[in-house]
Amino acid sequence: MQTWAQRTGNKVNVVASADLPQQLGQGFAGGTPPDLFVLEPGAFSRYAQPGALHTYAERLPGADDIYPNLRSIFTHEGKFVCAPKDFSTLALVIDTEAWAGAGLTDADLPKDWAQLEAVAKRLTTPKRKGLVLMDDVDRIGAFFKQAGGWLVDPSGKKATVDSPQNLQALQYVQRLLRSGSAAFAKQIDSGWSGEALGKGSAAMVVEGNWVIGALGKDYPQRKWRAVELPAGPAGKGTLAFTNCWGIPSVSKNRQAAENLVAHLTDVSQQNALGEGFGVIPSRRLAASLFARSHPEQQAFLAGADYAQGEPTAKGLESVLKDFDAQLLGLTSGADPKAILASTQRNAEQVLGR
Repeated sequence: MQTWAQRTGNKVNVVASADLPQQLGQGFAGGTPPDLFVLEPGAFSRYAQPGALHTYAERLPGADDIYPNLRSIFTHEGKFVCAPKDFSTLALVIDTEAWAGAGLTDADLPKDWAQLEAVAKRLTTPKRKGLVLMDDVDRIGAFFKQAGGWLVDPSGKKATVDSPQNLQALQYVQRLLRSGSAAFAKQIDSGWSGEALGKGSAAMVVEGNWVIGALGKDYPQRKWRAVELPAGPAGKGTLAFTNCWGIPSVSKNRQAAENLVAHLTDVSQQNALGEGFGVIPSRRLAASLFARSHPEQQAFLAGADYAQGEPTAKGLESVLKDFDAQLLGLTSGADPKAILASTQRNAEQVLGR
């Protein structure tokens, strides 16, 4: 940013936030939001719907190069509002020593649900689960997509939680859990799946590419590889996690902020940010260049074109937190149909349909 500031004569004051949602809310309420900020999908509609966001993204150089599914997350009423800064996807991360020790080879890499179930069983030992998951929609949602389901319809305005496709996915996850070959991370005393893999309590995990840095830092001895998630009945499916560069409509420095975003989304700058933070650039060209020098990211990048973005409907965050709270019950006989039905009712109340 300082390079841009020196080149343009503008001043940039970077503020680290301890609680960004709260500070943004206070800033907008008081009429003094920051000129440029990072905005998560769950808060997008809260500001886009009342017109509090400056719509600029379509004018950016290289806007057409941004992955379409990322563009759609931050599109409101047909307008591409704010530019995604980078993203992450989910992949299947495998302990290669455990894999080889179970007599498995590349020919056994799971391509579908049946094969995932089979290798999870072979990898399970008294001290290690074959597959470990997080009990949240940010992981389980990938199985929804693989079954042909999702939480909302393409418009993002109608709840589709209680569907045959989502039921099939949740029943599959429950079968894995109850078989003894899979577990949620908290069931095996791990804070998250990456920790379970690092400690050797898991042979495979479904995680995002943030696991790369975590394993390198906390468990450098762990040898691993990442592959695309296995396809489900409806084909391949993974999730995309991103944020956008938000500019408030009331800012007096909208043009300068827009110019700064153009700098931050330039191919060279996106590559630099990717190098620094291990995230995939939101532009196709930058992502392909980044992957060339980071082969460990290839499996995550492979899902970029079909990754499902997070829902952005206002109020849906609390509904999904309640859904997450029910997921642990799958290990003790909770009815997947009942979980989906209650979440559907809550989502309909929020969405109004």
